[in-house]
Amino acid sequence: MLSTELSASATLLKHRHIGAIAALVLISLLISLSGSPIHHTIANSWEGFLWGMADPVMNLDCLVSVITIGLFSANICRGAFIAASFVFAAVFGTIIHLLQLNLAGAEIAIAISVIAFGMMLVISKQLNWVLLAFLGATTGFFHGSAHGELIIGAEIVPLVTYVLGATLTQSVLVMSAREINPILLSKIHFAGLAFCALGIVFLHNSIA
Repeated sequence: MLSTELSASATLLKHRHIGAIAALVLISLLISLSGSPIHHTIANSWEGFLWGMADPVMNLDCLVSVITIGLFSANICRGAFIAASFVFAAVFGTIIHLLQLNLAGAEIAIAISVIAFGMMLVISKQLNWVLLAFLGATTGFFHGSAHGELIIGAEIVPLVTYVLGATLTQSVLVMSAREINPILLSKIHFAGLAFCALGIVFLHNSIA
């Protein structure tokens, strides 16, 4: 009886994760369609933290990429290393950009990563986890660079809080996607196809 209740509670929690992610996707889509300004000036640490938490959600391509990586990493051996490599590389990518070491083509790279991980969800093929961790880290690096491009004229402490906020949001998104994977397992191939389609749209928009 107790195990049944625990199972039902876990399933309910996972459905709440799905609802939360769906709400974030809707918010991101509405922001994208509204034509809201992307770049922002950060005046203090609190603004830095809030913008850091918001940016991974406000940019639809970044949000979809994080969710795709989270879903994919839940299916494979040592998938936690892939998720962790993504998060840490995103921090490094932001720092590198803020040091004025600009990385061209971040949006294109993010779009390609959505297509790549979406395809791997479709074919369900187990590749070498080291190679996948490298791919996750590369994707995270471009994510961090893309986030760094959004900041205008911030001082060092607000920048640090921005990075902390972005890291927190991306970590929560990846972990939530990993949690909901068992619920979507029977439909994961269809989800992969949907992510591939979105990736193609993102790629077209980034090179148009």
